[in-house]
Amino acid sequence: MQYLDFDRTGAYKKLSDLAARGKSFDFGALLTSERVAASTAPMAGGLIYSWAAKAVDAPVVSTLQNLSEEQELIGKYKALLDGETVNTGENRMVLHHLLRGQTGKRVSHGGKDLGSFYRLELDRFSAFSENVRNGTIRGSTGKAFTVAAQIGIGGSDLGPRALYLALEQWAASEGKRSLRGVFISNVDPDDAAQVTGSIPLEETIFILVSKSGTTQETLANELFVKEKLGKAGLDPSKHIVAVTSETSPLAHNPAYLDSFYIDDFIGGRYSSTSAVGGVILSLAFGPDTFKELLDGAREADTLALEPNLLGNAALLDAAIGVWERNFLDYPATAILPYSQALSRFPAHLQQLDMESNGKRVNRNGQPLTYSTGPVIFGEPGTNGQHSFYQLLHQGSAIVPLQFVGFTESQMREDVSVEGSTSQVKLNANLAAQIVAFAKGKGDPNRNKEFPGGRPSSLIYGQRLTPKTLGSLLAHFENKVMFQGFIWNLNSFDQEGVQLGKVLARKVLAGNSGDGALEAYAKLLGI
Repeated sequence: MQYLDFDRTGAYKKLSDLAARGKSFDFGALLTSERVAASTAPMAGGLIYSWAAKAVDAPVVSTLQNLSEEQELIGKYKALLDGETVNTGENRMVLHHLLRGQTGKRVSHGGKDLGSFYRLELDRFSAFSENVRNGTIRGSTGKAFTVAAQIGIGGSDLGPRALYLALEQWAASEGKRSLRGVFISNVDPDDAAQVTGSIPLEETIFILVSKSGTTQETLANELFVKEKLGKAGLDPSKHIVAVTSETSPLAHNPAYLDSFYIDDFIGGRYSSTSAVGGVILSLAFGPDTFKELLDGAREADTLALEPNLLGNAALLDAAIGVWERNFLDYPATAILPYSQALSRFPAHLQQLDMESNGKRVNRNGQPLTYSTGPVIFGEPGTNGQHSFYQLLHQGSAIVPLQFVGFTESQMREDVSVEGSTSQVKLNANLAAQIVAFAKGKGDPNRNKEFPGGRPSSLIYGQRLTPKTLGSLLAHFENKVMFQGFIWNLNSFDQEGVQLGKVLARKVLAGNSGDGALEAYAKLLGI
């Protein structure tokens, strides 16, 4: 198997020759009802990926299929599943798919069967969460826990928080008894103070998440929480569990009620289906709910093995994204879920995509001459329509759009106004935006003219449930993976976050030796 820079492939030249075709794509003539009906790919959990409103035709699809085969994308995915060392920067395997079930070969390290290890941890925190939920495990004053508070940052916060919020109303509508979830992430003390001031401490179980056990922000917030618990006359060891690696200072530590483990093969932004997300989701909604999410993700992981581009939504989404980034020269992508439950999902995808593929060197550290990962941003509809859609419709830059929508609401509570329900109004806005962005509208008043030509995709389904959420999560994880393979990146390390941490430690130690750094520190009262 060869790892080639993208511009060394034959498909790169062919796609370059097709670029003018994409830039002059006539949405007005070509975006028809027949194209909308025909341009879909199946996803896991009953979801469907629609690419009808993309500047893509049969020659482009055919060349993208050739690209997938030339870059051996499915073979590289299988190698990842089988435990090959694809994280070249840290010389590690990448095993977040294994958290969802055995998709490749049996994977071992140091004599340990890692699939069995992940299943054991899933069983352990599932049993623990049931004991908390049924009142067998209680706080230091004997009260049952009613709140689960996660302390973590980055991948220990963004993914789990997005998933919790996505399922909160679903759980309520299904009559699931739940612990309320809250999150502390920012080292800004106002964050921890606001959260701890809004919850009953004696009824709160805290989940401390740090794989290394040394994350500066997380440990600062742990001390903040422990001080709060102590002042309230509570025993912190009866109120805190740890999620960490077995080699960290937090592991096997009697200062915690229990500890659950991940390892170095689970990257932070890919850790939501490990104990990092599983503990709080199982406490809040029950372990069966979390396992349904895993089922959706595993189904998506299996579907991503399909070599035919049009039968593999994650691969197709990835390939079209590369077409837009490298040949249509679009530098950003907007994630626009028309579902309030997905309000923090774009924030998770910012980290997932930009931390994975925000690279300027290939997997061997050699500089690249072509563009890689786009800027990711987003906001739920219809709020975004009243915010940044002005630029998206009439601005000088074209931004590809990824919409997500559902035919049913989670709560199944609605009101009819002027002949239609709120859910129908929401989806009417979504349909209208897709067509408005693509086709635009002429007007003699140039200020009212919509140029159109703004491409979008749509992921849609019946209702956002744990299984569809798992499918959605894995879809984007696999999309990012495939794009990294196309660009010949290592999508699984994140050296770009390290320099600021190093300099911050120097500032705190008072020995930076950098006049500018010391001057800025002085401005900020350090």
